[in-house]
Amino acid sequence: MTLKGVILAGGTGSRLKPLTLCSNKHLLPVYNKPMIFYPIEMLKSAGVKDILVITGTHHAGAIFQLLGSGKDFGVKFTYRVQDEAGGIPSAILLAEDFVGKDKFISINGDNIIFESLKQFAEEFEKNREEMQILLYKGTREEAQKSGVAAFKGNTVIDVIEKPKDPPTNYIIIGIYFMNSNVFEIIRKLKPSARGETEVTDVQRHYLQKKSLRAEFLKGKWLDAGDFDDLMHANIETEKLCRQNGSEGFKQKICK
Repeated sequence: MTLKGVILAGGTGSRLKPLTLCSNKHLLPVYNKPMIFYPIEMLKSAGVKDILVITGTHHAGAIFQLLGSGKDFGVKFTYRVQDEAGGIPSAILLAEDFVGKDKFISINGDNIIFESLKQFAEEFEKNREEMQILLYKGTREEAQKSGVAAFKGNTVIDVIEKPKDPPTNYIIIGIYFMNSNVFEIIRKLKPSARGETEVTDVQRHYLQKKSLRAEFLKGKWLDAGDFDDLMHANIETEKLCRQNGSEGFKQKICK
């Protein structure tokens, strides 16, 4: 079975205003290319050629103009527009018709890694778990601002959102491997206090079923959610590309 891909590129990018008043957040540059190019290359590294891009109404036309049909990238793009922000699960729900009965990879459009997703995709396809998350070992300070996981081997035993006292420093990054039953789960979710559905609630559902698997990044993970993160992503990406640009997947993502 071939995995499909979903890139979540909606939202207003409010933490990056005024840049996002005139541009979609995911078109902002990270070193030498628009941010959205990175998740495209990540999906391609897993052999994914059929990709749904979910974007908001803000500057959606610029996304369509840049990416087109996907021919220039060696993939096929489909598009859905999210009319208003409602949380990551609500955005993923827009992919239901596109995914059908297939398994898929969902990537937050501001996530950047420099290793191939192929091995992680192969693990997901051969194992029984219905959801697989990727973990990155960050600092305690990073863990306090993120969702983190406690685990035993590859089995997740707890997920905690923005803990004051993190049980681990392993951050759950925005790359999720799922099968099509996630859509039924999302439909049953209730919005949190901030009025949005939460991806942590999806993870907890699979956790209770003992069907949540963890895989571990070996290299760097970057995101670009605010000005400090965007600047850091640019600096680190340039550094990594100059140091490692001749190595396999890094070469593809750095060109």
